[in-house]
Amino acid sequence: MGKPIRYILATLSAFMIMAVGYLWLTFASPFGYNPPDNLPVIEEHATYPVFVYGTLTKPWVRWLVMGRSGDVELAELPGFRKDKLDIQVDNGAVIKGQLIMVNANEFRALDRYERLGVRYERVEVTLQDGRSAWVYRLLKKE
Repeated sequence: MGKPIRYILATLSAFMIMAVGYLWLTFASPFGYNPPDNLPVIEEHATYPVFVYGTLTKPWVRWLVMGRSGDVELAELPGFRKDKLDIQVDNGAVIKGQLIMVNANEFRALDRYERLGVRYERVEVTLQDGRSAWVYRLLKKE
């Protein structure tokens, strides 16, 4: 194998290692996130409905964050509109998204991904069909 091909393969390998490391650090790593002390308790043997409307609607993102893509159900959140990475109250609007059911470990992984208490808050909302679900909203800056 010639030097140029070895150089290209070495460069590609280094890039892949860096990409995998970045994805792990961003989506799955506990490093860089220290949850605040006042977060709500997550019951160990419960399942939680979570309404997702952004990056978490993508199966590969859920797989990186939770370890599985999971089953999704189409859902709508009335009274809100999407605003970039957030949702805002808007009485006439409806956000189309997905409902996912997660266990306690997956819920903690979602909290870590969203940087709960640092960047986002988790609030309970009522979906169009009357069911309750959790949703992540950007924390308000004071």
